[in-house]
Amino acid sequence: METISWQDFEKVELRAGTILDVLNFPEARKPAYKLKVDFGPLGIKWSSAQITKHYTKEELIGRQILGVVNFPEKQIGKFMSQFLVTGLADEDGDIVLTAVERPVPNGSKLI
Repeated sequence: METISWQDFEKVELRAGTILDVLNFPEARKPAYKLKVDFGPLGIKWSSAQITKHYTKEELIGRQILGVVNFPEKQIGKFMSQFLVTGLADEDGDIVLTAVERPVPNGSKLI
């Protein structure tokens, strides 16, 4: 594992956002959803997430997640991902979302 400096970590904009909408993403190579997330003063952003194993669309609405909002946009097929959804792999390699324990204002930065 490579060691990074505090200054390196401070460059990563990990922000809290609330999921507003979830759409199927049938064009994705692996099963995925398109997530519409409110990051408060940073605006509403879209991303793709391979989280279909553990989450239904309905249970994701209103949930707060953490996303990296300062990566460049990434083209995924015909879809443009505007942030990176964060999560951890379970024992089968399926993604479990990084979650916020208690509600915080949308756009709050991980510190």
